[in-house]
Amino acid sequence: WGYTNETSSDPGRPGIPLANAPQAGVDGTDGEHPLLTTVQNCLAREIGLYEKQSSFFVQAKSAESRILSNVFFNGPRAGINMNDGFGGGDEIAYNLVFSTCRESGDHGPFNSWDRQPFLTTVRTGEPSMIMQVRAIHHNFFIDNYSPQEDVDNDDGSCYYVTHDNFLVYGGQAMKNDFGGHDNHHYDNVDAYVDRALGVCDTIAGHEDYFFGNYVVMRGETVGTCLPERQMYRNRYFTPSGKVQEGCHGYGGEVSKTPSDAEILNQAKKKLGMPEISLVV
Repeated sequence: WGYTNETSSDPGRPGIPLANAPQAGVDGTDGEHPLLTTVQNCLAREIGLYEKQSSFFVQAKSAESRILSNVFFNGPRAGINMNDGFGGGDEIAYNLVFSTCRESGDHGPFNSWDRQPFLTTVRTGEPSMIMQVRAIHHNFFIDNYSPQEDVDNDDGSCYYVTHDNFLVYGGQAMKNDFGGHDNHHYDNVDAYVDRALGVCDTIAGHEDYFFGNYVVMRGETVGTCLPERQMYRNRYFTPSGKVQEGCHGYGGEVSKTPSDAEILNQAKKKLGMPEISLVV
């Protein structure tokens, strides 16, 4: 139910016992869990030939990982998967991920789960059940198979900041469900989504935020309406140049859908690339 040490020894360190196995429970303060892993400048493709519940990178009971400047494509499930909220402090940035979930529905290039709290010292150096923020920024994610979301914060996921990404396709730009909280989605280019966001209720002091996004929607429904202090400075684009009435807190302005070339130029600015002229 959340044991953090399932075995009495580590195969990578023969002869060194794990003294508190398996009674550690949710306590991850013993230093026996991976920290500061870096996966950088890698190309991974065509995984999942035998194991279908697999990803290019999966993290479980680990923290402070850096997943940087990789290209991942052609896999059966999510491209990058965070299995739990152990510790946090991770950075996922400058990656290109596409053609994921090719043999299943649900999520897309990135997925996270949570629900089980862990005690770690990652956030402040002192034991805490609250994880450090995880940052997802300056990625190019394309949710082109079984699209649900480019960034799927599922099952109580919390303390994510998702900003300055180019996120293409999906049912919605931001998702948060089953008690998730403290997730911030801002300054992204969200292109060709059905609606802007679908999030759950939160308690005071643990609100979600959605602001400064460039959201190109296929319909006129913004989705969940948050208070203006949590949802502001967004630019929405729809085929009609309108959004459905009744959402007084959608926090922004609405215009007609721009050209593909203009959307790509917005994305290139976001990712620090030069503008282009699209010739058809």
